[in-house]
Amino acid sequence: MSELPELETRILAALERIKAGVALQGAPAATSDVDTSGLETQVSALTAKLDEEKTANAQLEERVKLLKERQDGKLAELESNVDAGRARSSRMDRELQRLRQVNAELRDINGQLRSALSDGVSEPHLVNKAMLAELEALRATRAADAAEMDAILEELTPIIEREAADARG
Repeated sequence: MSELPELETRILAALERIKAGVALQGAPAATSDVDTSGLETQVSALTAKLDEEKTANAQLEERVKLLKERQDGKLAELESNVDAGRARSSRMDRELQRLRQVNAELRDINGQLRSALSDGVSEPHLVNKAMLAELEALRATRAADAAEMDAILEELTPIIEREAADARG
C-alpha cells in the first residue's frame, strides 16, 4: 500500500501530460481553422483577381480583333486604290502610245506629201492619207486628254468628298 501514493502521483502526472497533449492537439486544430479561413480569403481574392485578368484579357483580345478588322479593311482599300491607279496608268499609257504612233504616221505621211509637192507631183491619195492621219491624231489626242482628266478626277473626288464631309461637320 505504500506504493499506492506513488502510483497515484504517477497516474496524476500521466493524466496531466495527456491533458497537455490534448490541449496542444486542440490548439493547432483551432489554429488550422484560423489559417484555413485566411487561406480561403486569399483564394477568393486571387480568384477575383484572376477573373479580372480574364475579363481584361478578353477585352484586349476583342480590341485586337477590331484593330485587325480595321487594318484588313484599310489594307483592302489601299490595295483597291493601287489597282485603280494601275488601271488608270495603264489606260493613260495605252492612249499615249497610240498618240505617239499616230503622230509618227502623220509625220511620215506629211513627209511623203511634202516630197511629192516639191517634185511637183500632186498625189490626191497622199492628201487623203494625211487628212485621215491628222483626224486620227486628233482622236488620239482627245482620248489621251480624256484619260488624263479621268485620272485627275478620280484622284480629286475622294479629297473633295472628304472636304465636303468636314465642312458639314
